[in-house]
This record gives sequence, structure tokens and C-alpha cells, in this order.
Amino acid sequence: MNQEPGQTRLFLKGRLRHAISDQEAALLDALVDETERVPDAHLVQRRAVPANRSTLILDGFVARIVADDDRRSIVGLQLPGDWVDLHAFALKRLDHDLVTIGPALLAYVSHEKLNAVLREEPHLTRILWFSTLLDGAIYREWILKLEQLRAEERLAHVMCELWHRLNFVGLADAHGFNMPLLQTHLADTCGTTAVHINRVIKALRQKDLLDINRGRVSLPDRPALERFARFQPDYLYGEGSLYLSESLQDA
Repeated sequence: MNQEPGQTRLFLKGRLRHAISDQEAALLDALVDETERVPDAHLVQRRAVPANRSTLILDGFVARIVADDDRRSIVGLQLPGDWVDLHAFALKRLDHDLVTIGPALLAYVSHEKLNAVLREEPHLTRILWFSTLLDGAIYREWILKLEQLRAEERLAHVMCELWHRLNFVGLADAHGFNMPLLQTHLADTCGTTAVHINRVIKALRQKDLLDINRGRVSLPDRPALERFARFQPDYLYGEGSLYLSESLQDA
């Protein structure tokens, strides 16, 4: 597939994109070996299978899935601009599956090229490292909120996070965003059942906080939803006390 100009432009947009020089941005684009459009439920990387490349999402959603007997849990969601398996460069194998939710456009970068970045581009290496640490911050927040919040609040928290992350890359508006997640995906994300998540959505709709219909998430009063979910966006490193302004610009 022909590569699109500036195809990696969403990487860290809204967060640390300002720390990437024009030369580094061009290098990121040049790292891409190929791009591929894939369908819903496409297995990007299977658990325990050796990896020789890493994947950047250009468009679409990818879920991190852990299966335990008949139970499936979504332990992370990756969005446009995210590397989904950059840590597989170091680990070589993942402890979970990576699966698309809805169709997606993916970019692949060989680990051989990433090795060259590690040797020759220390600042860009640090930027890539930051992106994996950012994933870790999101995981910790998910673990904390899964324990602290009731199902209604958990779903509200996930929707608040998705709005902020999609807003960073220009894919959300003041009234909501589009997403391919079905109720089964939301149940797997919130640690509940599809039947229960249906009740949760109805309850939030009745509170006039949230509505999900035909792939569109509507947020009638996002500040109220964030208060209800006890959501603080700092852990996303896009605003608040953890925002990095010039910290990695020349470091």
C-alpha cells in the first residue's frame, strides 16, 4: 500500500508532539515499512508469538485482550496515533492478544529499524519510551478505578478518557465522538456482563449524562459526566499537573 505523507502525525499529538523536531517527524514517517487496512476482529499480535515488528495505529481502535477460560477482559484500548506493541521490541513476546475493534489502518515498523533509532537517535528513543510509559500510566488508572468505582461510574470514566484521548488527535467534538465498541466490548472493558452494561447505559441516559447509539457517544454535559466518574485527566499527560511543556524538547 502506498504510504500517506505525514502518516505518523497523530503520534503524541496534543501531548508531547511539540518535542518532536521536523527531522524526527520525517524519520518517524520513513520508519514505516508498510501500511495495511484490516477488518474488525483482526489479530494484530498473538500472545506468546515472537514479534519482529511494532505497530502504529493510523486509524481505528485496537483492544488489549486477556482470555481466562471462557472469560475475556479488555485491559487496554489503543487509538489513532498509538503504538500498540512498542514494548514488544524489548520483550519480543506479549502476554496478551491485540485485536482490532472495527476496521483499522495500521503501520508496521521493523524491529531492525527501531534498533537503528536506539543506536543513532537518543532523543527520539526517549520520546518512544515516553509513549510506552504513558500506556503504563493509563493501565494504573484503569486498575485503580476498576476497584474504586461502581459499574455506572466505571463506564462513565472510560467514556471520559476516550473523549480526551480522541480530542488530542482531533477525533472528538464538544458533543461526543464516534467509536466502534459494542456493548459486549464495553462489558469486557468494565468487568461486567453485556446484560448489566445495557442497564448501566440506560441509567446514564436517564441521568442525561451519556448516550450511546449506532456507534456515536453523545455527551450532553461532559463536565457533569466527569464529576460523576470522579475523572481527573492528569494521568493522560495532556493537561493538568503532569503536562510536559518543554521538558523533553531538547533533553
